[in-house]
Amino acid sequence: MKLLDRYLLGQFIRYFFTVNVGFVAIYLLVDFFEKIDNFSRAGKPFLLAMKFFLLNIPFIIDQIGPVLVLLSGVITLGILNHTRELNALKAGGIPLKTIIMPLVIGGFCLTLLFLAAAQFLLPKTISATNNIWYEQIKGKVPLGIHRNGRYYYKGKEGFYSFEWPHTGRYTFKNFSYSCWDDKYNIRTLISAEWADWSEKRKEWIVKEGQIQVANEDGTYKVRNFKYWQIALPEHPESFLVPEYQSAELSLTGLFLDIFKKESSHEKQRAWAEFFSRVSYIFLGFPLLLLGMPILLISYQKWGRDLSIAIPASCGLAFIAWGAWGALQSLARADYIPPFFAAIVIHIIFAGLGIYLLRRQDQ
Repeated sequence: MKLLDRYLLGQFIRYFFTVNVGFVAIYLLVDFFEKIDNFSRAGKPFLLAMKFFLLNIPFIIDQIGPVLVLLSGVITLGILNHTRELNALKAGGIPLKTIIMPLVIGGFCLTLLFLAAAQFLLPKTISATNNIWYEQIKGKVPLGIHRNGRYYYKGKEGFYSFEWPHTGRYTFKNFSYSCWDDKYNIRTLISAEWADWSEKRKEWIVKEGQIQVANEDGTYKVRNFKYWQIALPEHPESFLVPEYQSAELSLTGLFLDIFKKESSHEKQRAWAEFFSRVSYIFLGFPLLLLGMPILLISYQKWGRDLSIAIPASCGLAFIAWGAWGALQSLARADYIPPFFAAIVIHIIFAGLGIYLLRRQDQ
């Protein structure tokens, strides 16, 4: 690596950590004063609160990652221009594309780090902070768990297991309910292809299944049925898994979850969630490509002052956020394809940025 490349990349990383520490500190300070009273009212120790805020740092960095990439490149290039180093480099015959290449590489490497964190780190830290905040502080104990496409729940008298293809309706697939005695032997086992909840009758309707009931001699009485109404201790609301647990999935978890959906609407929404997560991680790269020429143009029009360039860059980030968020909402509502919603902002911003950079290099 050339000396110039090492110098520029070092400056980029330095300003990244500087901006990162500043933003995270402000976020934690506001979050601390908003939530510390909840820990006090719940009677939890101060060390638990510190653990919660420290484990929340990776999530904070993930949320502001695109802005960090943008500001790191803009500040690095702005300082070069402010100290006239940029003019000296260009006067020495070094083209602008060569000067900004280390910044582009740095931004791309940071994006890959955010991608790795979303896959390996964030699921663990988000799970831990959700456990502390929702369960230990708010007292919202999960009513069930979701593993490999199936839901599991321990009721008052037995265990439930089922698939939930249409979460908007109380209709369950491959439904199973089992009761156990004190010696952990199955006392009753109900298996059905489908199970519905009748709100009017307050009872379950199971279809195409089988019931096994233990006799006193250890044998089982087996009966097949096509349609059967039965009163079980729990109703479907008992099975609801908190929505925040979906944030604990890794990128591969989100991808694999797509193929567990059966209806086209659920698959569309799952694809939208997956593409939305990935596209947000890569949003900082096109922002960087567009932010750098905007910085140079602002310097040419209003002078060498970062007080104009940085607000312009932040405004650019908010515009990108707003447009990106609107597209993701349209994709989840099945108005536009999820893949199109995920890449259109990136293509527009990156294309416009490359065009402006080429004009600055002339």
